[in-house]
Amino acid sequence: MTDTKFCFPSSMKVGPLITIIFNLLAELIQLYYYVVMLACLFSFLLGFGILDPRNQIVWNISNFLFRMTEPVLRPIRNILPNIGNIDLSPLVLLLLLQYVVMPVMGKIYGMLMVGIA
Repeated sequence: MTDTKFCFPSSMKVGPLITIIFNLLAELIQLYYYVVMLACLFSFLLGFGILDPRNQIVWNISNFLFRMTEPVLRPIRNILPNIGNIDLSPLVLLLLLQYVVMPVMGKIYGMLMVGIA
């Protein structure tokens, strides 16, 4: 078997494309970070009775935040032990995003740009 390599036309520069893709991924992760923070804030405000969940706008925002964060938070909740009524899964997710995902993306980007990969 021969080794297959991807061939790009000489007019297409791959470096800027990789940079754009990784910048977009970094921005999406940062946006998701803010969504998780907002979901935590909404949870506190609903829990303390400051926001009324019967209000349609509040319910829609809360439902949107739940649907955005729950698929990622549920596996983390299954792994973490129960600590009363305290949910530490958003904290774990935010720490994972900040200290694992972003540095790994930086390393992958560096390897792709240098050509080690």
